[in-house]
This record gives sequence, C-alpha cells and structure tokens, in this order.
Amino acid sequence: METNAKKDAYWQTATLGGGCFWCLEAVYDELRGVEEVVSGYAGGYSANPSYEEVCTGETGHAEVVQVRFDPAQVSYRDLLTLFFTIHDPTSLNRQGADVGTQYRSVIFYHNAEQKAQAEAVMAELSAARLWDRPLVTELAPLEAFYPAEAYHQKYFARNPYQGYCRMVIAPKVAKFRKQYQERLKS
Repeated sequence: METNAKKDAYWQTATLGGGCFWCLEAVYDELRGVEEVVSGYAGGYSANPSYEEVCTGETGHAEVVQVRFDPAQVSYRDLLTLFFTIHDPTSLNRQGADVGTQYRSVIFYHNAEQKAQAEAVMAELSAARLWDRPLVTELAPLEAFYPAEAYHQKYFARNPYQGYCRMVIAPKVAKFRKQYQERLKS
C-alpha cells in the first residue's frame, strides 16, 4: 500500500482562474485523472480573504480552482487545453454577467515547467486565431492559495437546481461532457 507521502509526491497541482470558480470546479471534477478540485482565491494582496472581500474587487484576488491531478492520466497541457475551452479567455475581467478582476482569466504557475507549457499553449492558441479578439489570460507565479469557504466547495454537485447552476454552469458541463466524453471519470 502506498504511503501518503509517496502518494502526495506523485500528484501535481494546477491553479486556474476563468470566471466563477464553481464553473471550473464542476468541469474539472469530472475529468479522469483529477484527484481533487478546491475552489479558492489567489493573486491578491491580503492573506485569508473572505468571499465578501474578494467580491469587492479590492483585494486583487481571482476566483480560482486548484486541481490536483495524476500526470500519468492527464497532463498539465491537457488541463490547460480544457481551460481554454470552458471559458472566454478574450474577455478582460469578466465571464458573462460576472464582472470584476476577481473573474479574470489567469493561470498561476507552480514552477518553471508549468510556466513554459502555459506560454507554449497560449502562443499556439494565439497563432491559431480561434477567437476574434486576442487572449487576455494573465500568467503569474502562484504566491499563495486560500481555499474558499466550505459552502463554495462542490457547489454545482450540491446545488444543481439553483438558478445560476442551471443557467450558467450546467451548459458548460454539458458541453464538456459532449466534447470530452472519453475523458470522463467512470
């Protein structure tokens, strides 16, 4: 049996922000190779911000997810490719009706390898001109991650009939399931 230390050393972590963290969490939670997804905050100026503080836009934090994944089953590049298909990386500081710097498109890299892979993916997507506007996704080193309050975790799974979930998250999850059917957890 694997020890926790060995198991923890095996997993890698990605930290991504693309609008409301509930949307990203709902999709990544269903991806094979993903062990855990935690909604939280990163990229701000204060320690341990609350949701209410982040919502003001004054803390500088973005709503993000930390994705703990098995690189033997899903690569960091795969996570980034999916990231760019489930949000609009050309909208500055907004996703749909969610407006503010806390909803910005951002990749917080954990090491030089992640930074290089993110730069490569972003350059490939820009060269492919998939969108009418340029990418505005921020690329920054992860300095700190603060898990969001408990009621934000697994939000879509616990509240599938809530209005925002039905109108915003459910269509993203449906698109993901259709496009990545072979990559879903069983």
